[in-house]
Amino acid sequence: MFSYEIPDNGQNLRLDTYISSRSIDLTRSRIQALIKNGYVKVNNSLSKSSYRLKAGDHILVSIPLPPSRVLEPEAVEFSIVHEDSSLIVVDKPAGVVVHPGPGHATGTLVHGLIRHCRDLSGIGGVFRPGIVHRLDKDTSGLIVAAKNDQSHAFLARQFKTGMVKKQYVAIVHGQVKGDEGEIDLSIVRHPKKRKQMSVTHSGGRRALTLWQKAEVFHSYFSLLLVSIKTGRTHQIRVHLSHIGHPVVGDPVYGYGRNWWKRHPLHKKGVLPAIDRQMLHAKKLGFIHPVEGRYMEFEAPMPDDMDRVVQSLKQLNL
Repeated sequence: MFSYEIPDNGQNLRLDTYISSRSIDLTRSRIQALIKNGYVKVNNSLSKSSYRLKAGDHILVSIPLPPSRVLEPEAVEFSIVHEDSSLIVVDKPAGVVVHPGPGHATGTLVHGLIRHCRDLSGIGGVFRPGIVHRLDKDTSGLIVAAKNDQSHAFLARQFKTGMVKKQYVAIVHGQVKGDEGEIDLSIVRHPKKRKQMSVTHSGGRRALTLWQKAEVFHSYFSLLLVSIKTGRTHQIRVHLSHIGHPVVGDPVYGYGRNWWKRHPLHKKGVLPAIDRQMLHAKKLGFIHPVEGRYMEFEAPMPDDMDRVVQSLKQLNL
């Protein structure tokens, strides 16, 4: 539940506009639905999204808990890295979708989370309880989920303002030159391929990616440590592809898994098979919403990526 007292500079704003400007991680349409369904009150009375606020108005926003009958708990594979009364940090394996959506009605991380803990935040809505951020289906690694609305809002603010430490490890094509660098290029929805993203030099949303070279392999691959200061859709995959070093196994922005299968070293049995993009969310750091201290977690490189790295290292000898 969230409460707001309208200041002088909040006068004449629409009710839905004002709430969306606050730090609750809710879309405008979600806010309008809450207002329509009676979960938002102004001065203890129901109102409309179009209501124009007055100085001194008191807004009370209630977030309904996701009904358990909509999502059935399921046994879904993930490892618990940390858990307390406010949040849970898990290591998501590749192949697991974070939340339900078109084509993924069951078997998501959310289904597994509600089986493990029934007290997830309702801010994300019926199909995204507790979810503060996401990873692509075939990206493995660390995700934090909130157990109550206050923790959700606190964590969401940190993600929105770039305060969260997010470090990934990526195996990429090519021998990357230089020890480190940054990619500061905005990202937009691809103008023709609507399920893809692309770099733009005008408009779009700013995206900042920092990379460090961990190792270069003689077989023309590199291992990078990648940190992102923003959280745009497919950001790392789009940015690395744009600079000519796409993530190995990326079927959308890279050469794909079939390219890997045709590689002479794979055909000779030197390189192991892969079935996803070689990208792993290795570190996650944030300020705890209740304890107020910085916490950092790390997930080891998964076996499939480690096998590729070890094979590439052998080729360097």
